[in-house]
Amino acid sequence: MAENTYKSNTFRKPERKERKKKNGTNPLRFFNDPRFTIAIGLVLLVSSLFLLVSFISYLFTGKADMSLLVNTGNDSSLMDTAREAENWLGYVGAWVSHQFIYNGFGISSFFIPPLLFFLGFKLAFKHTLVRLFPATVFAVFIGLWLCLLFGYISYTHDGPASWSYLGGRIGYLLAGISHGLLGWGTFMLLALSLFIFIIFFFNITSIPLFQPANPKPIGNDALVDEEKIPASYTDEKDNWPAHVVQPEVSNNPTKQTEPAVPAAEVNLDVEKPQPPQREIKEVREPKEAKETKEPDFIIEERTETDEIAGQLVEEQGVYDPTLELKNYKFPPLELLNEYDNARVQVTQEELNQNKDKIVATLTNFKIGITSIKATIGPTVTLYEIVPDAGIKISRIKNLEDDIALSLSALGIRIIAPIPGKGTIGIEVPNKNREMVGIRSVLATQAFQKTDKELPVALGKTISNEVFVIDLAKMPHLLVAGATGQGKSVGLNVILTSLLYKRHPATLKFVLVDPKKVEMSLFSKIERHYLAKLPNSEEAIITDTRKVVHTLNSLCIEMENRYEILKDAGARNLKEYNAKFVARKLNPKDGHRFLPYIVLVIDELADLMMTAGKEVETPIARLAQLARAIGIHLVVATQRPSVNVITGVIKANFPARLSFRVTSKVDSRTILDTGGADQLVGMGDMLLSSGSDIIRLQCPFVDTAEIERICEYIGSQRGYDSAYLLPEFEDEDSGVAAVDLADRDVLFEEAARLIVMHQQGSTSLIQRKLKLGYNRAGRLIDQLEAAGIVGPFEGSKAREVLIKDEVSLEQLLNSLREKHG
Repeated sequence: MAENTYKSNTFRKPERKERKKKNGTNPLRFFNDPRFTIAIGLVLLVSSLFLLVSFISYLFTGKADMSLLVNTGNDSSLMDTAREAENWLGYVGAWVSHQFIYNGFGISSFFIPPLLFFLGFKLAFKHTLVRLFPATVFAVFIGLWLCLLFGYISYTHDGPASWSYLGGRIGYLLAGISHGLLGWGTFMLLALSLFIFIIFFFNITSIPLFQPANPKPIGNDALVDEEKIPASYTDEKDNWPAHVVQPEVSNNPTKQTEPAVPAAEVNLDVEKPQPPQREIKEVREPKEAKETKEPDFIIEERTETDEIAGQLVEEQGVYDPTLELKNYKFPPLELLNEYDNARVQVTQEELNQNKDKIVATLTNFKIGITSIKATIGPTVTLYEIVPDAGIKISRIKNLEDDIALSLSALGIRIIAPIPGKGTIGIEVPNKNREMVGIRSVLATQAFQKTDKELPVALGKTISNEVFVIDLAKMPHLLVAGATGQGKSVGLNVILTSLLYKRHPATLKFVLVDPKKVEMSLFSKIERHYLAKLPNSEEAIITDTRKVVHTLNSLCIEMENRYEILKDAGARNLKEYNAKFVARKLNPKDGHRFLPYIVLVIDELADLMMTAGKEVETPIARLAQLARAIGIHLVVATQRPSVNVITGVIKANFPARLSFRVTSKVDSRTILDTGGADQLVGMGDMLLSSGSDIIRLQCPFVDTAEIERICEYIGSQRGYDSAYLLPEFEDEDSGVAAVDLADRDVLFEEAARLIVMHQQGSTSLIQRKLKLGYNRAGRLIDQLEAAGIVGPFEGSKAREVLIKDEVSLEQLLNSLREKHG
């Protein structure tokens, strides 16, 4: 043991010496010392005062000291000369002021002491009196301008004058150069440069010299006496969602909203129950209402169109987009299941046990805490701890697995620190989870009285508050989650929330379901809410080729809407519809009421695998541009890998919703941070919007509930057909543009090659005939126009329509006879 101790000591001592040696030999370390910065600041402060006093003294004693400075070293010693100096700061003050003023910039030298003072004050006291950069720019320009002005006056004056020093030697030299180039035009240069400097430095954008004294009122002043048009249509006879009040909800408030679960300070006593959720919402709702009260259209100067619109409104009233389905009724809450035993209370014993285990685990690793508090949620309980002073947050963050082991929990999540609080959060799953039904969420005042454009009740937060988002402001949502974690239920919750709040005239869905079974129930509301391509049999798109056509059709719809908004002078869909409702837009000019369009894709991974860029490009275009014209995307995938959620798609989806995923890599892919792999499943999810991440429990909506809602809506009178999207012509299928009379010389050889191999592939023609891609592509187009191969099918090879060479020869002979 002694020998080992001796060896370890002999190895450690040289390391310490080398470390000290390295630290001591760093020459730049002194300049990083804060003491050095303070010392420099004090030196600058004293120097500025010294210069200022010496410059002021030079104005009175400069002439007397000039002879001493010029004759220094000739007849007498330096000490005798210094005694005769009359400057207030002696010989040094006289010499410094002489160099700056007489041999330098003249009177402009007085700008130097203030700049040194401001810089020294900032270095010494860490406080800024004025902004240094603008002050320096002002001092440099005005100093040079005055230097040139006084120098030129002195240059053009006959004989020496007592004020000649005001321009300094530099001003005199600049004046000589300027006089030789411009002559008396120097004054014009000085005036022009001063005006330009004033314009840019003081940000002058107009010179109001010739404006009338009483200008004609514009904007709001011009419309003071006009009749105000309502921002949005609120006729009670048309059964708008905001006026739908279910009888049983108002009679039985206990079914509307459940009281917030009490939070607990875990010092063996649980806190008193918090106020019910209704009281919390009553405090917050005025703020939301205040934020959403924005003008629905641009207030412009009164025109002839406005007068005609005002007359039409007086005669016929505002336009009602719901008039065609004025008897439409929103689905009642009775169609949804009510779970009486959904409430599961976390016991005091469970809280105390978890608290003791967390404290014991932190104590074992020598981490002390000052307080701990618990907030009980539907799925997890949040324990907020305040660590002792000097404890690094990273130490607690690294104990995630150890705390999960001590609690025997499925998975915990540590939030270090909680945004907006000085605490660290530890989320622990509850042993008995609460069943959050869709009815308990939709019946709350937070959802019933919301004035959002596209409200979606995503679920309950960790403090049991109903969380309602506005899809129109998000404006797109990316959803990810492993199989069986509640992703499809989450999409059904989004659709159900919108069905309960938006009239069919104001909202349309484009549903893409590669699985073919997840959204089939919504086919019953085709004539009410769904949109589809012309000549399409089914409104719910399941075929990959039709998905590409639909996405490109939405891009055409987006471009058409932007043209309409451009003609109407509106910036977004809300402003445009407000103008149309107020009858300010003429339908004969192509204007119409534009509903919101929500595109829902259930499985993006399958589309990316089969179509790839053909799907990614239109999705990226819609995500980038479609937000202003009311087209919003909800895209879901069960495989959040980088080849599915590409950088182009991810950059245009600021709002992301993640259910439980299988790895930390998938969590970082969808949320840019970990945590989604620690969720407990069954609707437990994280919502990332901007820099905030919120943990939510998604409500449960059963298939039977969706079926009842769709049957209720489908049984009512609907439109004649689904909302028709613009027709899209695929370039790959546009064979009409191919002229078979101008066939390639290798057309027949390529046809025989395709029929022989029974594979309609461009790469096959390239390899066998040794052609480039462009020529091989033209050959494929000609073969398709001739009916030898089928249309383009994505990544698959084209179908060969001619099965044998005999049929091929007959076809080729007919082509020769017809086209030559």
